[in-house]
Amino acid sequence: MQKITLLMSTALMSGLGSVAMADDHNKELHFIMCGGEVRAADQAVVDQFIADYPGVSVNLEAVPWGTCQDKSLTLAAAGDPPSIAYMGSRTLRQLSNNGLIVPANISPDVKYQDGVLNTVTIEGTEWGYPHAFSTKALYLNCDVIESSGQACEGPQTWDEMYEMARTVKEKTDAAGIGLAGKDFDNTMHQFLNYLYSNGGVVIDPVTGESRLDSAQTREALEFYGRLADVAQDGPTAWERDQLRDLFNDGRIAMYVSGPWGYGQHNEDINQRVAPIPAGPSGESGTILITDSIVVFKGSGHEDLAHELARRITSGDSQYDLDSSWGLTPILDYEAMGWTDVFYTDGIWPNFTATISTGGPEPLLEDFKSLQSVFTNMVQGVILKDDTVDNLVTIAGEELDEAL
Repeated sequence: MQKITLLMSTALMSGLGSVAMADDHNKELHFIMCGGEVRAADQAVVDQFIADYPGVSVNLEAVPWGTCQDKSLTLAAAGDPPSIAYMGSRTLRQLSNNGLIVPANISPDVKYQDGVLNTVTIEGTEWGYPHAFSTKALYLNCDVIESSGQACEGPQTWDEMYEMARTVKEKTDAAGIGLAGKDFDNTMHQFLNYLYSNGGVVIDPVTGESRLDSAQTREALEFYGRLADVAQDGPTAWERDQLRDLFNDGRIAMYVSGPWGYGQHNEDINQRVAPIPAGPSGESGTILITDSIVVFKGSGHEDLAHELARRITSGDSQYDLDSSWGLTPILDYEAMGWTDVFYTDGIWPNFTATISTGGPEPLLEDFKSLQSVFTNMVQGVILKDDTVDNLVTIAGEELDEAL
C-alpha cells in the first residue's frame, strides 16, 4: 500500500495542540472495546497515545458483544461512565436521549464514504465516530442458476430477479432465493436492503418523523411477498446466517449478505456477486450499518477521549480494520491520496457502488420495538396474514408510537 499524502502519525500530531497536556497528568481513560479482543492496530494507537500524553493511562477492556453494550450503559447510568467505548451505532439514540454521551467532534475534513455519517447522525448531530462499516450485495450460485438454463448474470431490476428465482424454483430442486423472516434483527436488515433500493425512507433525517408508511414501502413489501413464493420453505424460521448454509449446500440460488460472505462459501461453489437489484421507484441501494466509538459524558476528560477516538478511527488503524476484517471501507482512502487500496477490484465494487444510494440502520431508543415493527410486517406478508396496504399502515402507526 502506497500513500502520496502525509503519514497518519504526522497528521495526528497536528491535533495534539488542541488538547492541553499540562492538565492531563495522572488520568486514566477507561476504554471498553466490544468484541472481546484488542486488535494489534488498535493497541498500537493506544500505546502511541499514552506516549504522547505523559501521566495518562488507558485501561483498555475487551468485553464480548453479548454483555459489552449493557456494561457500558450500566456504568454510565450508575454515574461511573467509561471514558470511551466501541459499540453498535444502534445504541446512539438511547445514549444521547438519556444524556450519557457527548456529540462527536468530527472534523469536516475527514473523508468518509458517502452516507456513512448518516449512521451516527440524529436530527443533524453526530454522536459517534464510525469505526466498522458494512453494506450488502446479492450472491449468486452460478451452478444452480445455469442448471435452470439461465445465464448467471446479476439481475438489474426486481422483475428480473423474480423471474430468475422463479425459473430456478420451477426447473431445479433448489429454491430461487433465500429470505430471512425470523424474529431476529437481520430480518429488518434484509427488508431494508429492498426498501432502500426502492427509494424508501424509514425516519426523516431532519425532523426525526416516521416516513415508513409510503408507496415505496408498499412496493417493497409486495415484492418481498412475491419472493417468498419462490424462496426456501418457511422463511419465517430462517435468519441470514442460516441462508449461507443453504447457499453452500446448493439449496438456494441467491441471497443477500455482506462482503465477508464471499470467503464463507465453499471453495467449489461457482459464485458471483452483484448489486441488489433496483426497485421500480429507486436505484440499487443497500442498508448502511456501522459500529462506532462514543465518548461518554462525566468522565472529566472528554477532550482526551475525543482525541483517542479520532486517532483510532483514522489512518492506518482504520484501514487495517477495514482490510483485515473484510469490511466495506469506511473512509474514502483514494480521496485521501492513498493508492493500491484493497477495494477497487474483485467483488468490492458491488459493495461500494451502492453506498451513496443506501440508507442507514434506523436509530431508535428502543431497538427491539423497531425490530418488531419490521418483523411483524415482513412475517405478515410471508404468511399472507393481511394485505400489503394494511400491513404497511399498521407498521407506520407502530413506528410512530415507538419514536
